[in-house]
Amino acid sequence: MTDRTTYLVLPGYQNSGPAHWQTRWEAAEPESFQRVRQADWDHPEQEDWVARVDAAVAAAAAEGPVVLVAHSLGCVTAARWVAGAPAGRTAAVRGALLVAPADVDTAEVPELTGFRPVALERFPFPTVVVSSTDDPWVTPDRARAFARAWGARYVEPGAYGHLNSDSGLGDWPEGRKLLAEL
Repeated sequence: MTDRTTYLVLPGYQNSGPAHWQTRWEAAEPESFQRVRQADWDHPEQEDWVARVDAAVAAAAAEGPVVLVAHSLGCVTAARWVAGAPAGRTAAVRGALLVAPADVDTAEVPELTGFRPVALERFPFPTVVVSSTDDPWVTPDRARAFARAWGARYVEPGAYGHLNSDSGLGDWPEGRKLLAEL
């Protein structure tokens, strides 16, 4: 076991493309940031996605501390994993950065209905939820409700849409600062 932290990257529906801040963070530090690969990014199945997160946490925890870095449906997947994971497994996680959690309870995307309802159990480790004021996938009120339920600090950076590649964040240094604070 090492002291090196593994940052497990949990992209959302349809994955994170090359210009997405998650992909940029992975490219900048491939030895620390590892994407949790899903079998089907376009037709997600909650049980499969959660199982892959669980397996990734178990593997990474054998090497050292783990931090979750999730976006959109990845946040919802992390919440479902926390709700069902054994306490021993969640103990390996030191924190979570949950960015732009998608409100699948109201989303009109048929591929996402299998993730309903959003799990609202408290996370047993430090957590930060980041959501913009004009995210098309979650209202500010709902994002704040997720943060409260998950026991997370809430950060609202302004109007940046879904905090993805279309938001023009580049390497998103503000996000890296939030991650470092965890």
